Amino acid sequence: MSDPTGTTDPTGASDPVSTPGSTGTRYHLPAGSAASGPYAVDIGPERAGWTYCSLRVLHLPPGGAHEFATDGSEWIVLPLAGGCEVAVDGHTFQLLGRASVFSGVSDFAYLPRDARARITSRDGGRFALTGARCERALPARYVPADAVPVELRGGGMCSRQVDNFAAADVFPCDRLIAVEVLTPGGNWSSYPPHKHDEHVPGRESRLEEIYYFEIAPARTPDDPARTPAADGPGTPGLGYHRVTPSGHGRGTDVLAEVRDGDTVLIPDGWHGPSIAAPGHDMYYLNVMAGPDPDRAWLISDHPDHAWIRDTWPAQGTDPRLPLGTFGTPPSGDAR
Repeated sequence: MSDPTGTTDPTGASDPVSTPGSTGTRYHLPAGSAASGPYAVDIGPERAGWTYCSLRVLHLPPGGAHEFATDGSEWIVLPLAGGCEVAVDGHTFQLLGRASVFSGVSDFAYLPRDARARITSRDGGRFALTGARCERALPARYVPADAVPVELRGGGMCSRQVDNFAAADVFPCDRLIAVEVLTPGGNWSSYPPHKHDEHVPGRESRLEEIYYFEIAPARTPDDPARTPAADGPGTPGLGYHRVTPSGHGRGTDVLAEVRDGDTVLIPDGWHGPSIAAPGHDMYYLNVMAGPDPDRAWLISDHPDHAWIRDTWPAQGTDPRLPLGTFGTPPSGDAR
């Protein structure tokens, strides 16, 4: 994809996160292009060119361990595949985790700023570290999987599932907001396009945002249970993600073919849809944070497409949802 200066990125990534050894920046980071040290994905404010949001994806082998300082950020350790033990501030949390992001919600651990944390995994796995620079040091906490609210949002081909593990109105953080979204193959998610790049009290909040994608293996008609195969980097399948300029920021413009392990950065702009290819369920992890005094997820829909919401109640929820198993039944919401 061509960048705003007219040059072409040979990786196919779209422009602008600064990459090591490069003076350019990119919004779409294909799997592997944001790796650093022990992390398969390592995106912080400096690399993203913004102020608050961070995402790391840690791969640990069986018996592996990783230690890090939280510094001036709050973090959540969220298992993507596998379980782990998290030690921080004199607490030790056993995270049971899950087989994959498509098998159900996971428990998680919250880490305060200015702490030292250690993650160990007996059997190995993949773990997301969602972070945000913050001011307050809140206590370390553990949340079991059955306490995570699951919401079925939208209707018809816009049906998707939202695991609200660290939504603004669900789990207390200083600045961090994080949720998981699962979209059945062929459906549109993050739709209608929406934005959160202006501070309009009570109507819209300013939030930087990271999308991290995983794509499920193909499902076939003879698999009525839609049992997920082993997922992970290299799994076949794809999706598409769109961001268009809103006039309230950098003019972010992205049309990306996203695959397993890809990341998209959204400093501003109308974002959506995220489209799952038929036969391949799509997962994305949203990480958000911003400067507003109130920690809130307030959005404005694109005026050309907001009407679609009114059609959802009559269409009903896609019967393929929910994906995975849960401690409590998911709730419906046609927003």
